[in-house]
Amino acid sequence: MADFRNNRNGTGSGMARTEEMLDSENQQRVDNLASKVSRLKNLALDIDDEALDSNRYLDNMGGDYESTQGLLGGSVHRLSHMVQANRGNRKLMCYLVLGLVLLFFLTYYLVTKVTK
Repeated sequence: MADFRNNRNGTGSGMARTEEMLDSENQQRVDNLASKVSRLKNLALDIDDEALDSNRYLDNMGGDYESTQGLLGGSVHRLSHMVQANRGNRKLMCYLVLGLVLLFFLTYYLVTKVTK
């Protein structure tokens, strides 16, 4: 019986060391897991902030497009009314279109000259 107690005590201290090693290893793994969870939480919060900023930006852009559409619609309405009014306005409209075409080609020429 004494042999049994001695063996048990000997193995008990060996088991205690093994348990300490396993506990230490588990603690390291828990710490690693906690740091990874913390990084994932920070990433999730950053993604949430970015999504909110993007949604605000898109909402503002929608309003800008609507106001631009209103301006262009009004301009087109005035131009069509001017063309339909009488002959003098048609001549003015032709000059306006010619001027816009020349402005486009001048801008194109300047842009290609600068980029080369």
